[in-house]
Parts: sequence; structure tokens; C-alpha cells
Amino acid sequence: MKVAEALALRADAVRRVEQLKARIVANARYQEGEEPSENAAELLLEADTALEEFQVLVRRINRTNSAAVIGPDGTLTDALAARDTLRLRHSIVASAADAASGKSSQTSYGRQLRSELKMLSALPVADLRTRADELARQIRELDIRIQRANWEVDLLD
Repeated sequence: MKVAEALALRADAVRRVEQLKARIVANARYQEGEEPSENAAELLLEADTALEEFQVLVRRINRTNSAAVIGPDGTLTDALAARDTLRLRHSIVASAADAASGKSSQTSYGRQLRSELKMLSALPVADLRTRADELARQIRELDIRIQRANWEVDLLD
């Protein structure tokens, strides 16, 4: 099995656990004289089984990510950490550009009267936008390398 397949199974397991949780909550209490539509205790056991399968998948994925070298990015774990950092950096730079341009302020209109204070940018908006675009490009390229590795690397036991 490839890492990408395991990731898909992990996502399915998370959905399954969430569905079981909703069913458990819906059937945890019932009105006297009526029967619940499903047995909440059995659903809890089913959820435990699904969670154990989920844990096995996550452990195997993490073990594989730590061992799989994907070139200059290091291991898959290193690449994932780099991608997460790039995403956070991009978010900060884009937010700074928005704030400096006045895009994020609650009052998006300019001065109405000459007596009102003029708002000035403390940051170079154009430079921040260029930097945000470069970070977005780096994220896309790294994400492509990660996705390629996910389809090429075999899942470890």
C-alpha cells in the first residue's frame, strides 16, 4: 500500500468515527417507554474498533513519513513541517499586506473631511504582496513533491 492510499483510509476512518460519534450522541438518551433506534453501547464498541484501526494507520503513516527521504527536502516529515511553516509564513505576510493596504480595517473609506486623520501604511504593501506570491509558489512546488512521494512511497509496517 502507498502512503496516499493510507492517507485516504485515514480520512475515511476519521469520517467513520465522526459518524459513529453522532449516532452515539443521538442514541445515548431516550424517552421512557420508547426504544432508541440504535444501541449506543454497541456503537461505542464499534467506535473503539474504528479508533484502533485509525491509530494503526496513523502510526504507520508517521513511521513511513519519518523514514522516507524525498530528496533535498529531507524526509517526508521534514517536507510536511516545511510546508506547514511556509503556510503560516504566507498567512502572516498576506495579512500584513492586507492590513497595511487598509483592506482589513473596518472603515474602508478614506477621509471625509480634511480635519480627519490620514492613515498611513507602516509596511511596503507591494513588497509584501510579491513576497506572499513567492511563498505561495514555494508552497505549491513543495506540495507537488509531497503528493508525488505519497504515491511513490510504500507504507511501512
